Amino acid sequence: MTNLAVVAGSGSTALARLVDDYLGHCRAKGLAPKTIKGSYGYPLEEVFLPWCAAQQVAEPAELTNRVLDRFSAHLLDKGGRRGQLAKHTVWTYVKAVRLFIAWARKDGEQIPGEARLPKLPERLPDILSRAEIERMENRADNVRDQLIVRLLADTGIRVGELVGLRLADLIEQQRGAYFVRVNGKGSKQRLVPLTHPLYRRITRWRDKQRPDAVSDYLFVARLRDAKGEYRPLTYSGVEQMIRQLAERAGISKRVHPHLFRHSAATFLLSQGANAVIVARLLGHSNLEMIRRTYEHLTPMDVSSAVVEIFRKESAS
Repeated sequence: MTNLAVVAGSGSTALARLVDDYLGHCRAKGLAPKTIKGSYGYPLEEVFLPWCAAQQVAEPAELTNRVLDRFSAHLLDKGGRRGQLAKHTVWTYVKAVRLFIAWARKDGEQIPGEARLPKLPERLPDILSRAEIERMENRADNVRDQLIVRLLADTGIRVGELVGLRLADLIEQQRGAYFVRVNGKGSKQRLVPLTHPLYRRITRWRDKQRPDAVSDYLFVARLRDAKGEYRPLTYSGVEQMIRQLAERAGISKRVHPHLFRHSAATFLLSQGANAVIVARLLGHSNLEMIRRTYEHLTPMDVSSAVVEIFRKESAS
């Protein structure tokens, strides 16, 4: 069994230098360091390059279909440093190689092979039903928590985006369109549409019920700290609150903030929303293929589609 530990000298090959250039390109694009390390750096530097060194593959032109197929087969059959790898993990590693090769070709490198993605077993993400979400919202004993549940459920924003919201991030545009401005991955801002009722609920809470905090974050802690100040709400604070509400609502499955993101996407798609609209709503602009497809859509396009879906739900 070939060990995927880093092989001495692998960092000096033409292929290794090309990988280093690619990671520099990712940094120059403004991708978050955590994203670069986990999604690109580790699969390429800690998995792919050591395997290539063990196979004496040192040049980009040596990446033929046979070589790349052997790499995928090795991961599926032999696993990694700690043994067998899940097929989804192998898919992620091969996808990183595939993206690297696409960039290298675009930059003029002659790479003959294709990194073919292994077929994945169908895996349906767990979701919350609309009824379960409503039960959780009803079990909240304060307006702030009710709004957080509804905002996560109807927008699919990440919990990190939610706790980063500022007072000025609630926006009303022309023609009665309402948005919340979020800062997504890679420091990319986007406007996420809100229905008028939810926008009105949040602004009413912001203007009349929110604690008088020094911080301009939209959601702050309910209790003062030792200095007598209301601190911004944290990821762990939302996570704990969501878990407690699920228990009060009698929901036995494991409920966490990211589950609302899966649930929002599933609900919108099931109600007929275009996948492009949903991708834009969730902020998947870091995916090149999806970005090319939906980049032309404006926030107004997304708002019209999403508001109409929730209007139908409230009317039923």
